[in-house]
Formats: sequence, structure tokens, C-alpha cells
Amino acid sequence: MRGTSPGLEQVTPRVFRGFQAMILRESGINLSETKRALLVGRLGRRLRELGLDSFEEYLGRVEASADERVLMLDAIATNETRFFREPGQFEFLKERVLPAWLEEGSRRRRPHRVRIWSAGCSTGEEPFSLAMLLASYLPKTWDLEILATDLSTKALARARAGVWPLERSREIPPDLLKAYMLRGTGPEDGKMKAGPELRALVRFERINLAGDNWPPDGPFDAILCRNVLIYFDADGKRRAVSRLLDRLAPGGFFFVGHAETLNGITDRVRPLMPSAYTNGEALPRGSRSGAGR
Repeated sequence: MRGTSPGLEQVTPRVFRGFQAMILRESGINLSETKRALLVGRLGRRLRELGLDSFEEYLGRVEASADERVLMLDAIATNETRFFREPGQFEFLKERVLPAWLEEGSRRRRPHRVRIWSAGCSTGEEPFSLAMLLASYLPKTWDLEILATDLSTKALARARAGVWPLERSREIPPDLLKAYMLRGTGPEDGKMKAGPELRALVRFERINLAGDNWPPDGPFDAILCRNVLIYFDADGKRRAVSRLLDRLAPGGFFFVGHAETLNGITDRVRPLMPSAYTNGEALPRGSRSGAGR
């Protein structure tokens, strides 16, 4: 009977190598030999939707269809995230980076503009966390923009909607939650939504870090590429980091995940703290507790 669930035994070494090569080519994701069960789990639903009996059939389908390759990558991509994930980095931005930008702006050493790229934004928690931080700290007269990109069209659709279960509100500092998030009522009860001030700051775009459709509109004052590079092989990491750094403004900041490092990948930046790098000079040690708004 067509449409049943193909099992792990159907993913022969030859078929798995076919998926490995395609996923690496299309996304930069290096699917190791231990990920056969993950492949079956993530793609099984798509096979059922298409009424296909085997992964070999599906491999032929994705080889022939660019649209289906996008859907395949949607299924394979891991979209784990949360608000203010890796709080040490957000504290670093608040206590060290934003005061330096504000001081430089007041001395006319930089324009009153900040642009940040969230590369691998998943379902939007990271860029909206950044938006809350910038909106609460920098004056309203500043021009603020966050480019939020991801490989997954499904994740981007959820990010653009800017709606999350209300229980996620526990991840957000209470003052920021009150100032920038809206609580749903009626049919939206149990949900929260990013308010209009935040939504005006974030622009979403599908970008494949292993592809060629990169944003032409750099440079960026900071780039966050966190928990993305862990899925790339060594060459893929070097290529992606090099191209990301090409779009980092002089004196900019580059953040990776807490389990990631740029050691052995590039010598174009230097560490400021674990998982935070700069291509500029050292920051002053001073901190600022008040908001600039």
C-alpha cells in the first residue's frame, strides 16, 4: 500500500550517500553516517504526503525539483532556539558594546545607525531579542535594523508572524516583556506577539549560507551566526566565516555559539570573550545600567 512509512532499512548506503551529497551541496550541512535515523525521522512525513514508498523514489524527486529541495531542507534543518539564548553574550552587548556605540555616536565618531545580522534566525527569538535590547537602550532617533535570515522557509514563516506560546515569556526580562510584547486575547489567548516597534526593526530574508544569494547591503556592525557552523564541515565553515566577515564593518563584532570556536578557521578576528570576536580594537571596560531612550 502506498503512503505507508518507509523504515530505516530502506535507506541503503548508496541512497544515504545521495542525500548526504545533496544536502551538503545545497545547504553546507554535513550529515554524518550516524544521522540515518534522523534522516528517516525528518523526511518520513514528506514521503507520506507525496505517497512515495521509498527514500530512493524521494531522492529522485528532490534531484529533479528545486522546490522539493527547499522543502527537504526545511525538514532537515534544526530550529532549536529561545529568547535571550546564551545570556552572557546579550550581557556583553548591553554592558560593553552598546555603551561604546552610544559614546562613539555622541562624539560623532560613528553615524547614529546600527545594523545587525542574525544569520540562522530560526523561528525569530534571536532577532526579536536583539530588537528588544536595541530598542530599550539606544535613542529613538537612531536608525536601527536587524536582518534575520535562515535556510528554512518554514522557520522564517513562523519568525515573520512573530507569535509564540505565552510560556516562552518566561525567557524574556520582565521590563522588556511588558514594554514590547503583546498578550493575546480571545482566539489568541495563550499566545504573545511582538509589538509594532519591534516588528519595524526586523527584516526577514531566506539566505543559504552555503549558497550565493547573500545580502548585498552590508556592512553590519555585528553578526550573530550561533549554533549554525556546527553542522558544516571544515571547508564549509571556513568559506561561510570568510564571507560573513567580508560583510562585518570595521570594529564590528562576530558571535558564534558557546560550543563553537573560530580557532583554526580564521585569523581575521580576535576573541573578546568565549564565542565573541571583533575585527577592531579592545572595548573600554566601563558599563552603563541606564537606557538611552
